[in-house]
Amino acid sequence: MTDYKGSTLELECINTIRAVSADMVQTANSGHPGAPMGCAPIAYLLWNEIMKYSAQSPKWINRDRFVLSNGHACALQYVMLHLTGYADSKISDLKQFRQLGSTTPGHPESFVTAGIEVCTGPLGQGISNAVGIAMGESHLAATYNTPELKVFDNFTYVLCGDGCLQEGISSEASSLAGHLGLGKLIVLYDDNNITIDGDTTLSFTEDVQKRYASYNWHVQAVTDVVTGLDDLRTAIANAQACTDKPSIIAVKTVIGQGSPHKAGTSGVHGAALGEQELLDTKKGYGLPNPELKFQISDAVVKQFNTASKKGEDSLTKWQINTMDKFSASLPEKAQEIQRRFAGELPTNAFDDLPVFTIGETKDLATRKFSEGCINALVPKLPEMIGGSADLTPSNCTFPKGGVDYQKGTPHGKYIRFGVREHAMAAISNGLYAYGGFRPYCATFMTFIGYCMGSVRVSALSRFGILYVFTHDSIGLGEDGPTHQPIEQFEQIRSMPNIHLWRPADSNEMNAAYESAIRNKFTPSVLACSRQTVYGLFGSTKEKAMMGAYTAIECEKPALIIISTGEEVKFCVKAVALLTAAGIATNLVSMPCQDVFLQQSEEYQASVLPGNVPTLSVEASAVAGWHRFSHAQIGMDNRFGASGKGPQLYDHFGFTPDNISNKGKALVEFYKKNGNIPALRNVPIFEQFGKALH
Repeated sequence: MTDYKGSTLELECINTIRAVSADMVQTANSGHPGAPMGCAPIAYLLWNEIMKYSAQSPKWINRDRFVLSNGHACALQYVMLHLTGYADSKISDLKQFRQLGSTTPGHPESFVTAGIEVCTGPLGQGISNAVGIAMGESHLAATYNTPELKVFDNFTYVLCGDGCLQEGISSEASSLAGHLGLGKLIVLYDDNNITIDGDTTLSFTEDVQKRYASYNWHVQAVTDVVTGLDDLRTAIANAQACTDKPSIIAVKTVIGQGSPHKAGTSGVHGAALGEQELLDTKKGYGLPNPELKFQISDAVVKQFNTASKKGEDSLTKWQINTMDKFSASLPEKAQEIQRRFAGELPTNAFDDLPVFTIGETKDLATRKFSEGCINALVPKLPEMIGGSADLTPSNCTFPKGGVDYQKGTPHGKYIRFGVREHAMAAISNGLYAYGGFRPYCATFMTFIGYCMGSVRVSALSRFGILYVFTHDSIGLGEDGPTHQPIEQFEQIRSMPNIHLWRPADSNEMNAAYESAIRNKFTPSVLACSRQTVYGLFGSTKEKAMMGAYTAIECEKPALIIISTGEEVKFCVKAVALLTAAGIATNLVSMPCQDVFLQQSEEYQASVLPGNVPTLSVEASAVAGWHRFSHAQIGMDNRFGASGKGPQLYDHFGFTPDNISNKGKALVEFYKKNGNIPALRNVPIFEQFGKALH
């Protein structure tokens, strides 16, 4: 390319990035070569000149963060990690792109590849995570930095495409980022005018720059990175200098740059170039040995070795000139930072959890018990930061003495997410990814549907987010079925690596919070009631930490009733009726199915032996309960209704009398038929299920 305005070596580096990215996709015969080829100039500039990072210490707390929001372009990121010396991205790893067991999976996975900050792929997630990452930097800087010693002083760079900006989640997150004035968040928008369907004129004709200006972002455009990088250098410098607004730079690129027949078309988005097209492309780049794959010249290797060494030097200087001096002058704060980033807990973290005493502790809704836990934990755990999606008074999530995290008060730990449930969860993922945080966030349980995509990413990423979802049943009443969660419990329970807690009293809520905090690699959903619950005489925090336990026990039970949350109080009365009728009955409270299933087989059998008729009671979908019960009382193929909570529980059969009658019928059924099937291995018993309804 004779009209390139930079050095010959610079162009060779960029074209090498393009070529090796395309080689990876061609070798795998799977992937997305177009965006890496178009965005190679951006990646070159970031890794060679702009960002500070350490391949030898990839978790350096003051590194600049890079988020590839358009995660399908991950060949580009793996090439950059290889060129700069990251251990998980050797040339042999690039050759195993998208193969089973490789460290170069088809979309970036933070727990697989060093140098990857967050799992991206679902479009819009990465840019939204980056808002949380930038919030993390600003909060920790305000909390720990001194005028002389800036322990936390990094930028967050995002590469995103049209797809990310079309997803609604990015609008939510970008709006909040503008409100908060996150000056160290810089988004580079790959403006290539192509989506999978074809030209963006088919569906995406808004003025992105005006839209982001309305969000209170600093907006720039760079119209050419094909013939030189000076304009992009200037734009990034301008963005770095704008400290009171996040920045977006619309960078005009050509998807598949250099491909003779596919550049600028949707055909290069998600398919390998083909061997001949790849060869012709590399010949056009003027690279040596274009017929060979994965070729990187000594000059290019040397260039990136120099860049990598500069990053290591940045780490060394920060350690000596900043962190060591900070540790000497403020040792307690330095130790706290170290503890937080190590994911360790203070020894007294749970000392102040409320003590439940029968007859003394007031009967309250479990959302109020949740509030008590938050008030007990936040002072002990500076890493706890969170908020609500404009439902703070209902979710009961504002800690006593709390300070809002706002543009003018970044040291605050309470986040006003606004009515942005999806972005709220993604931002929480970003806070966790930054390191040193245990975020919590809240909305009504039924609205998990708005943020389920981000909740799933929490579980996939092994991020221990606390989701406080209140108004968890039909008992919330008059708001009606739009606000009454029915299927959400089973949606969550069926997801890998997530714990759904539905506590029945204060002790169980204490257990839920302690378990959620201790399980730092597993997100937890804490389902809280709006309605009052009663303390269980048989409950303790220690028992509830097992996931399920026998709350009312007799020597030889003829029936077991198993329940969760508010419905347990109805079951307590049902057990009294059954006992009076001569049917010895155990009551099992199961606040968390997932935790119960992690216990030993012996413990599980001691609670649910399997040879005793077992009836589950929960005001939710019955799917899933067949693992634990022979018959179920639930919201089978029904939504809720609008009316007073107690009337709804009566209407849908969650009364002590109905529970008692169904329990009697179950016992009689098995007396007549025998052969009680083993639990957790049988489908719902259709005949008896129909009899119940």
